[in-house]
Amino acid sequence: MTTAPSRAAQILSRPVSLNGLTVPNRIVMAPMTRQFSPGGIPGEDVASYYARRAAAGVGLIVTEGTYVGHDSAGQSDSIPRFHGEEQLAGWAKVAEAVHAAGGKVVPQLWHIGMVRSAGQPPFADAPAVGPSGLRIDGTAGTGKEMTQADLDEVIAAFAEAAAAAERIGFDGVELHGAHGYLIDQFLWEGTNRRTDAYGGDLVARTKFATEIVAAVRAAVSPSFPIVFRYSQWKQEAYDARLAETPEELGALLTPLAEAGVDVFHASTRRYWLPEFEGSDLNLAGWTKKLTGKPTITVGSVGLDSDFLRAFAGEGSAAADLDNLLDRLERDEFDLVAVGRALLQDPEWAAKVLDGRHGELAPYNPASLKSLS
Repeated sequence: MTTAPSRAAQILSRPVSLNGLTVPNRIVMAPMTRQFSPGGIPGEDVASYYARRAAAGVGLIVTEGTYVGHDSAGQSDSIPRFHGEEQLAGWAKVAEAVHAAGGKVVPQLWHIGMVRSAGQPPFADAPAVGPSGLRIDGTAGTGKEMTQADLDEVIAAFAEAAAAAERIGFDGVELHGAHGYLIDQFLWEGTNRRTDAYGGDLVARTKFATEIVAAVRAAVSPSFPIVFRYSQWKQEAYDARLAETPEELGALLTPLAEAGVDVFHASTRRYWLPEFEGSDLNLAGWTKKLTGKPTITVGSVGLDSDFLRAFAGEGSAAADLDNLLDRLERDEFDLVAVGRALLQDPEWAAKVLDGRHGELAPYNPASLKSLS
């Protein structure tokens, strides 16, 4: 006897086209920093970690954040880098393993900017850099305001990493423009006080991000997808907002779309909350409406509490997914990224697609301590 597919399978199993890439379903693995790559080199355990999720039905893997080739890009020698012969050889094996398991994979390219602390590896002498040398809380710290030469170096580093991703077999790239890291520091007026062409009003503050997107677009094939992740909130500034109205959000996103973004990954703490008064659309929904581009939603998917409570171990096994499925069915957004729920349970996608919600493992922060 053949069992009818679950509602989740009917909705989530639809393929979706992202520029030249066809993703087999609507489930995305959200990028999550793991720090299991000594020397910035992802090993066989990292490849297996991602391949397990792909084999269990995740259509698109977005890797953990990977540092681009700029000395100030990061502050850990256990977080992978996307430059260097050994590092890229390790990443090539990750892409190969995910493809062998039936999935698609894009690396998240990352520069942390003013989040960097002085004296940290992998390049201890490198200063923190940002648009105005300001941290999220408005303090100067020990960083410096970026010169034009600094800007040019970082833009080139993103482009070089994207070209390497295509060369070693990845299916696209994601640019990390969210959560108060470098690109977001330029977008947000709280950290961007520049008086040159890279500062000023909201549209002017997109200049650095759009130049990165354009450089990446020029460095890869026209059909190679560029995903741009952004957020309103920042680390330690959860109420921060880039845009207070749909009109402001459109002004922010339009230059990015025109520069070459194919997909927007809209990061929120709770995907089900409306972004602006007068509409039920969330941030990904508004992004799709304003740009016409495919969007990925994310934010406590598979949990019944926001990410701070879940991180503290207070999440439950599986929240009611009906609201998520309703939104996908009416095409409010195109894909859904799953973070901690998928971190805890590598079989999350298979269980949801099979309607086996009762078998989902509850989130436990202990899962952060290993690559299961």
